[in-house]
Amino acid sequence: MPLITTPYGFSSTAAQVAQGVDLTGRRALVTGASSGLGAETARALAGTGAAVTLAVRDVAAGERVAENIAEATGNHDLHVAHLDLADPTSVTAFTTAWQGPLHVLVNNAGVMACPEQHTEQGWEWQFATNHLGHFALATGLHAALAADGAARIIAVSSTGHQQSPIVWDDVNFAFRRYDPWLAYGQSKTANVLFAVEASRRWADDNITANALMPGAIYTNLQRHTGGRGSGRVPAEFIKTVEQGAATSVLLATSPLLEGIGGRYFVDSNETEVVDHRTGTLHGVARYAVDPDNARRLWALSEELLTQAD
Repeated sequence: MPLITTPYGFSSTAAQVAQGVDLTGRRALVTGASSGLGAETARALAGTGAAVTLAVRDVAAGERVAENIAEATGNHDLHVAHLDLADPTSVTAFTTAWQGPLHVLVNNAGVMACPEQHTEQGWEWQFATNHLGHFALATGLHAALAADGAARIIAVSSTGHQQSPIVWDDVNFAFRRYDPWLAYGQSKTANVLFAVEASRRWADDNITANALMPGAIYTNLQRHTGGRGSGRVPAEFIKTVEQGAATSVLLATSPLLEGIGGRYFVDSNETEVVDHRTGTLHGVARYAVDPDNARRLWALSEELLTQAD
């Protein structure tokens, strides 16, 4: 199966990859859209004419972003709704309230390398927020996605997924010593596996799902990592927010991705499957696109959410 290639690359911006796309009359949902990549993704989608919902924890911040987007794009079909991905009750309330079809779901929100914390259900915080919350959101909106007839789901992952596969016997670090980067890596692997299984499971509904590495961008996500001065990434690999949102927007809008699902993209192009850590921002670990792992994670996620009911 050949890798998907596009005319875009490292320096492309969200506005550039969305240029010429008309999503008037379609609806898009972006989680974590009150700042950073989420806000820029919402801005680019609004620029295509789509009706965009900003799903955020901080509604006031989301409303400020929505006002800014409306002023910049002239698109006032913007909506702000509260969503706390670490709280199953919040996710259920959100999906229950949703009405009508949904064309694009961008699972963008996330936390990175945060101190050890668990939800009321005992779920490790990063796995709960980055994966389980988005899993519950997507499955809860399945009917809306199916109703669109050509819906796309975009899972924002990270090259950090190469830090860890899913540790099936101890997903929540009940027995292992907590390591923030291993926990982050596991949650980002889960994002890729979700895209693989969602594309397989929902193929008859014409729903596709793809995952991506946005690049190294300094946003609020780095609040626990030392930020700009941490030195974890060489300066030449750093992107602007506009560049960082490009791959998400490409996957959400480009005709080149029509009918394409279960893939992993970096710099707006599909990247190769690897069997060892690359030391770069490219490459997707074989365990992260393994269909058996994807089915197993889906079953585990359903089980965990059922126990939370």
